[in-house]
Amino acid sequence: MEFKQGFSPLAPDAVHAEAQRRRDEGWRYVQMLAVNRDESADVIYSYMREGDLENLVVEAVPRDGALDSISDVFLEAFVCENEIHDLFGIAFPGLAIDFKGNFYRLSTEKPMTIISPEQLARREKEAKAKAAAEAKKAKAADAAPEADMEAKLAAMDPEKAAKVRAAMEAKAAKAAAEANAQMEEKLAGMDPEKAAKVRAAMEAKRAKAAKEAE
Repeated sequence: MEFKQGFSPLAPDAVHAEAQRRRDEGWRYVQMLAVNRDESADVIYSYMREGDLENLVVEAVPRDGALDSISDVFLEAFVCENEIHDLFGIAFPGLAIDFKGNFYRLSTEKPMTIISPEQLARREKEAKAKAAAEAKKAKAADAAPEADMEAKLAAMDPEKAAKVRAAMEAKAAKAAAEANAQMEEKLAGMDPEKAAKVRAAMEAKRAKAAKEAE
């Protein structure tokens, strides 16, 4: 007899109906297991009939999420459901034999959800990369209107373009003056030492921006 194995996705709300269908069609329950992800877990249901082993995957079940128990269909599933609850925090409403979090005697709550230092470093690296990409995207979005305006000005009559530029510069200067006035008002209410540090940081930022503009 040839042995075949496959993996297929399973919707969270179809777990119980799928278990019932498998039983009605002569499939045997093999096991359940959970695989930890950064912020969730995949729950895999394995069923076998003759030489076919099918693994049905409910992806990204959230921490403290819930899936319907299949222990009323396959009683033996209560073991894995209690285990997954204790180790990953996922609940299984309708459990035929519910240990209510006491299936294992654990020193750490939901131990399988704890990430390693390597996982933490990877997550932080990914978060920094994502933040950098978003900042780059935002900068590009800010630059696009300026590029469009420059293209429009280049196509204008030179005298009219000069007037538009002058109006834009006046508007920008007014906005900058208003922002400076608001900041000075805030600084005036601060502790003098803290205000001095903020001013120094602002000056450094202006100097950096001016250097980049050169």
